[in-house]
Amino acid sequence: MDIVLGGLLLAVLAIPMLVVGLAILAESGRPVLLRQRRIGRGGVEYLMWKFRTLPQGTPQMAKAELDPTRYDASPLGRLLRRYSIDEVPQLLNVLAGEMSLVGPRPALYTQTDLVSMRGSLGALAVKPGVTGLAQIGGRENLTLAQKVALDAHYVRTLSLGHDVSILFRTIAAILRARGSF
Repeated sequence: MDIVLGGLLLAVLAIPMLVVGLAILAESGRPVLLRQRRIGRGGVEYLMWKFRTLPQGTPQMAKAELDPTRYDASPLGRLLRRYSIDEVPQLLNVLAGEMSLVGPRPALYTQTDLVSMRGSLGALAVKPGVTGLAQIGGRENLTLAQKVALDAHYVRTLSLGHDVSILFRTIAAILRARGSF
């Protein structure tokens, strides 16, 4: 399902992705895309694609840990983040087999507390996802413990039907844009 649906989504979104890339280029220059060090299945590190929404040279840290006076998103970057458009390039990671469409969101390599909590609850047993229960359950309005609990619940209830439900519910969550930066 990941390869077929991911490839189809990438084909459908190719032109919009080009438009977003050109808008980023016009607003703040290169790079348009960046690769962040993330923790995947089994705690293995990989590089995840994203549209750049923060200033060039921003350290790879969780946005909540960054100094907002120095590393704030541009108006375009805020729009891309609000509607999760910055995440669309992760379809390339899905096609490469590093991510799934649905699963726990991948932690940054600096988020050792999150990785440890997920490891202790078995949430590193599956590939990270472009979307997951935490994204439809509150996104950034959730505490770390709440996110990890949802990740662990996802692993315990893993099924194709559950994944399809999460994908459809993600569309509504993105349109509401609640809990996004």
